Amino acid sequence: MLSPPGPSVDAGQQWLLPAVLPSRHGGADVMAGNRQQDSYPHVGTPRRRVLAAAALTPMLAGAPTPARALATGTADVKSRKLVEPVPTTLSDWEKVAEALGRKGDMKRKMMYHTALPRRDLRVRSRRVTVKPALALGSHVSFVRYADKSTMVMGDVVVTERELQPFTDALQEHEIAQTAIHKHLLSQTPHIWWVHIHAHGHHPVAVARGLRAAFDRTGTPPPRPPVRAQRVDLDTAGIDAALGVKGSTDEGIYKCVFVRRETITEGHLVLPPGLGSTSAFNFQPLGGGRAAISGDCAMIAKEVQDVLVALRCAGAELVELHNHGLTDEPRLFFIHFWAVGDGVKLARALRPAVDATNVVPVG
Repeated sequence: MLSPPGPSVDAGQQWLLPAVLPSRHGGADVMAGNRQQDSYPHVGTPRRRVLAAAALTPMLAGAPTPARALATGTADVKSRKLVEPVPTTLSDWEKVAEALGRKGDMKRKMMYHTALPRRDLRVRSRRVTVKPALALGSHVSFVRYADKSTMVMGDVVVTERELQPFTDALQEHEIAQTAIHKHLLSQTPHIWWVHIHAHGHHPVAVARGLRAAFDRTGTPPPRPPVRAQRVDLDTAGIDAALGVKGSTDEGIYKCVFVRRETITEGHLVLPPGLGSTSAFNFQPLGGGRAAISGDCAMIAKEVQDVLVALRCAGAELVELHNHGLTDEPRLFFIHFWAVGDGVKLARALRPAVDATNVVPVG
């Protein structure tokens, strides 16, 4: 059975667990297909008794509970037995691609990445028509681990009308949501971004669940690759200003950074860049001007310095939040928006990059 990330909840929060939700499709076949791992107490064991015992054990032993350990900083990555990701190839994910209904690609030889851009939507924010590659790019990534389990993480764009049906489909297939938030200001139509998470030993079943969830949205089918589009920006100047080598994606110039630290999600080591990237996306507006939709990954002590740097650069702050539930070190993300001369904005935004422990990708 798939489990959401994070420590066990107490007995008073049982209703939050996807495992106790009735299947909306009904029948034993659906439930059997979703039993991916034994992360929840076995059937027949009273859940309140198991959860109460789990909560009391560390207290009786004089040790901090997981929540207290995280709050007090006593949780130590070195004391946990961590599981490392392993390299894979496209051929390892053929059945997942078939279940999802579209092909993906490999990122850094470890992440099987599938993009699902919302080309069906015409979104405007701050009087700018937003291209899909700027801020409307749903995506999911599958990672294989040394214990032969698979983790899935993703960020999905949905309209406000789609949000609840999409959520229901995820819950029916026991795929967890770890964040629901905004990336844009004053956007029409109303758009939300949903971070998803699953971990188990049956990635094809997860892919089927994701397909069912996407089918409750207007996410369009895949289309043949398009030729690289010229970007009407001084990309060399942007690169020099930010200290990175960017890349072009469907008319958008993207500059990406990853955290230097080893990031873990529970007992799993995340491959560099999975759920821990800072991204600066430039959409040309003509005459060297650009609209920037950005996202900075930060640890707690970096947050205020980054917020100050962004406002000094003239960027508008959109949302400060988490993407995961049990990441270590704990990561925070700030989405921001800016419009102006591309190179000047890149120079102004450089202090926000320098305030975080990141390295450029590219």
